[in-house]
Amino acid sequence: MTHKMIIAGFGGQGVMLIGQLLAYAAMTEGKEVVWMPSYGPEMRGGTANCTVIISDQKIASPVVTQATAVVAMNKPSLAKFKAFLMPGSDLFVNASLVPEKPAAAGVRVHMVDCMGIAGKLRNSRAANMVMLGAVNRVTKIVSTDSVKKAMEKMFAGGKAEWIDLNMKALKAWRGQAASGGKNNFC
Repeated sequence: MTHKMIIAGFGGQGVMLIGQLLAYAAMTEGKEVVWMPSYGPEMRGGTANCTVIISDQKIASPVVTQATAVVAMNKPSLAKFKAFLMPGSDLFVNASLVPEKPAAAGVRVHMVDCMGIAGKLRNSRAANMVMLGAVNRVTKIVSTDSVKKAMEKMFAGGKAEWIDLNMKALKAWRGQAASGGKNNFC
């Protein structure tokens, strides 16, 4: 199976890290991987996105024109990349910055209160890991153990102290509640 994802948001929201962790985790599992970053003119606060393709077969092109999943961490990213979704795909929306559920015919929409859940963990910087957890829980692209191995590789040395918090954030989102469409938090 081939997963073609676009992950987008403001610079500083950790969209590149989400993509890198997915890519490293998939490589750990022996899958074929392409990770391609794209930055706006500003690093922090400007637009940033990356594409991630994960497959059990050779990948012919790094370009994603039809995505199996789009992660939109803000409204401009939602507006720009929603059109890339193919029927039957998944749209993950940061409900902290985009509170209204977007209309998307033929697409499963997952509203993730990234900042709210990260706040309950007492660290708003973990919002991207909450989103990564939601994406991985729904798509099952890689195992949680592989994501942890990727974190251990990326957060070596002094950054190792972030692994426990990031793993808690990764596991925090439990999907939509039965009523009201709010996120469950465990």
